[in-house]
Amino acid sequence: MSDIRQLPVTLDRVTTSRGELVLRETNGHYEVISNGVFLMDTSDGRSERLLVDAAVHRCTTPAPRLLVGGLGVGFSLVRAIEYTHLAAIDVVEIEAAVIGWHTSHLRHLTSRAMADPRVRIVEADILAWMADTGDQYDAICLDTDNGPNWLVFEANAELYGHRGLDLVVRRLRPGGVLAIWSASRDDSFEQRLRGRFGDLVTLETPTDTGAPDVVYVVRAATAARGDQPESLA
Repeated sequence: MSDIRQLPVTLDRVTTSRGELVLRETNGHYEVISNGVFLMDTSDGRSERLLVDAAVHRCTTPAPRLLVGGLGVGFSLVRAIEYTHLAAIDVVEIEAAVIGWHTSHLRHLTSRAMADPRVRIVEADILAWMADTGDQYDAICLDTDNGPNWLVFEANAELYGHRGLDLVVRRLRPGGVLAIWSASRDDSFEQRLRGRFGDLVTLETPTDTGAPDVVYVVRAATAARGDQPESLA
């Protein structure tokens, strides 16, 4: 007997200042749709976990502070709490509805992570928040769109541009690690990262639907401006 694929069931639909946001369930998996464009689902999560692994494994401090840009369906946060040596885990999410889904429809996936005393959930735009906060981190993981070359919101392009990278550098401690998720490779963005940080590690996760998911990893300078970053190896 062949598998029967259920039709998607809409669990919630909200209208925000950025348009329509929908949470759907299909065959036990949840997916987020923004203005008719697929954002993410709970069917895999390997590349989101890799995002956190790549950053935390390269931290050189004994009790790192981690910033995650984008809560999504929670894969990155759930992975982060597995690292017991992390001192703090801040997650910045722009959509109040997404945060709310983690206390309702997605609670069975992330309740333990949301309740972890090291976790702070901030409802804010990641660019605006990085510009205003004085907090600094040993690792920053960014997963706020489909990547620099497949944007759901054009305003997010700034995050991957020079101003966005400037803000990230201000939030990273010397020698801190930045990991960025993308749905595909982007040559111009890779050149921008190399020009700003030097050494660049590119990690790929194969997918069933086309190009591999990508995680870019770079390291901030270790001391005063002009010093070279340490190796990412």
